[in-house]
Amino acid sequence: MATVIDIHTHAFGQSYLDLLDEHGAPDYGTRQMPDGKEYLLEKGVPAVALRPEAFDYEAKIRQLDQYGIDLAIVSLSSPGVFWGGEAISSQASTIVNDSQAAAQTAYPDRIRWLASLPWEYPDLAVAELDRAVEKGAVGVMVMATIGGRHLVDPLFEPIWRAVDRHALPVLVHPTAPFGAREAEFSRERILMPGVGFMFDTTLCIARMILDGFLDRHTKLKLIAAHGGGFLPYVAGRIDMLFDRETLVAQNIDRAPSSYLEDIWFDSVVYNPGALELCIETSGPGNVMFGTDLPMSADVEALYAVVDRLPADQVKAIKAGTAQKVFGL
Repeated sequence: MATVIDIHTHAFGQSYLDLLDEHGAPDYGTRQMPDGKEYLLEKGVPAVALRPEAFDYEAKIRQLDQYGIDLAIVSLSSPGVFWGGEAISSQASTIVNDSQAAAQTAYPDRIRWLASLPWEYPDLAVAELDRAVEKGAVGVMVMATIGGRHLVDPLFEPIWRAVDRHALPVLVHPTAPFGAREAEFSRERILMPGVGFMFDTTLCIARMILDGFLDRHTKLKLIAAHGGGFLPYVAGRIDMLFDRETLVAQNIDRAPSSYLEDIWFDSVVYNPGALELCIETSGPGNVMFGTDLPMSADVEALYAVVDRLPADQVKAIKAGTAQKVFGL
């Protein structure tokens, strides 16, 4: 039985990247930067350096061994497949899902995967979801915003109903947030993945809670990446404002923070207090281990913030909760 399961780790293959370079402009693409590394660009900002383990599953397995990870649940990273139009978005989904399914076949004891879907085209997305589940997907990965739309946009409702029908876990992963260009993230570069991504997740999940999304879709399992962004830190403030709202009719009838007990979080935070606050606001059974590999540069720090917790919580975070959530 696995003792460490990584639920937030990325792999997508060279064919996906080639397609992105061909059709992702003007918002997305890759470029070699002055430090000699090739970066994935999002809204003109070098978001992450591209590493070999994202394209080579043999290298991925060696990296899992290096960090003592028994099983990796791989997913695509930002910007997903939301570029290039209908045909390209659908093609990108197929390429990614097929490559991850092949990796699971090649390494059945080490790899599971989350499906990527062309969300802007609901009929295609539902068909691809069903196909991906048949090929072995154990969940779905989605960006926190899609083409300028929030995840509660009515356009996506048929897809959410299908995901709910399959009772799948859904990892909500950030991308370049609203206002990314205006924020001038390229000035410091690290502020987009360090701050902008966290805002993107926070706004997305908070809006889903206030929209009543979790009351409509009760079978799927929502997972907020990077410890939920700022959500654990601002939960009390949102509750305070919710209790005093007089201008907008509310779609929920209980405190927004109470819904944090109905979703899951990964442990990709680098501060012990941040993880403790996440556990305090969501519950000790709602956190699962993640690394963000191969983008992460400090997996040892991620282990350290988990290993200082009580033994039963460590065991649950590293594997037990993921085994339940993903049915492993």
